[in-house]
Amino acid sequence: MSQQGYRHLFGPVPSRRLGRSLGIDPVPHKTCSFDCVYCQLGPTTHHTAERRPYVPATQIIAELEYWLEQDGCADYLTLSGSGEPTLNCEIGDVIHWAQSHTTIPIAVLTNSSLLWDPEVRAQLATADLLLPSLDAALASSFARVNRPCTGLDLDRVLAGLKAMSDEFAGEIWLEVLLVEDINSSPEDLLALAAAVHDLRPERVQINTVVRPPAESCARPVTAGQLQEACLILGPRAEIIAPLEGLAGLVGARKGASEALLELLNRRPCDLADLAMALGIHRNEVAKYVNILLRGGLIESVEVEGKTFFRARQNG
Repeated sequence: MSQQGYRHLFGPVPSRRLGRSLGIDPVPHKTCSFDCVYCQLGPTTHHTAERRPYVPATQIIAELEYWLEQDGCADYLTLSGSGEPTLNCEIGDVIHWAQSHTTIPIAVLTNSSLLWDPEVRAQLATADLLLPSLDAALASSFARVNRPCTGLDLDRVLAGLKAMSDEFAGEIWLEVLLVEDINSSPEDLLALAAAVHDLRPERVQINTVVRPPAESCARPVTAGQLQEACLILGPRAEIIAPLEGLAGLVGARKGASEALLELLNRRPCDLADLAMALGIHRNEVAKYVNILLRGGLIESVEVEGKTFFRARQNG
């Protein structure tokens, strides 16, 4: 297997929360139980709550084993990627294997939709860090911002989060992503504050729309609104900082164009993100971006006056 042959690993990539993070993608693109209006990966194409071995654990483990043999180095191995990772019913096997073969801590990003299931909680139990989302604690806002599939409702999500917080031995960093005029009202924030008080996560990380969203109606809240939310959500709340100081996160053996395209295949980035990820000057990054633009491999998109680049779906 060559590095270019990875199908279920990506990175390490720069993460605002996890530093240098090797992504592990256990589901096909946009297989998710939610269809969040703000999702940087676009609309959900397989909207489901059915757990299956979408990507067999053996395939993921084979790639992880090869990556570790190549002196793989990261701050976290992060189960995340192209949809909701807990939909993969073999996620526990991946976590168990990784913890048996490396000391790199395991993080799991989840939209919290399946934590009501005791089997899901058991499979996640030995992870080092859990990063669940809770974007709304009012049923109407939850429906508007997360657009869950049939059979999932806010009460079930909150019950699952509570059970997980009571059982989980590692740390929980709860992410709240605020969208203007959808889940950012004072009533929304007070309801979220009550949920945070009940869940007692180690951190509450407040975010907003910073990359091209699935729906044009998903607009970021202001810096002032983020500060207000931080006060309302309590002393454990923090505003997630922008990318900074994360240079040199892509292996030197990869060409800059290849590394750039790999990042943009996973998520949209602006020039500053790409410069930090590649560890080269912004002007140099712009040269590679222009080459890929002319070749039709990537495209630019404007969001709130800021230019992002993303891989073309047919590229």
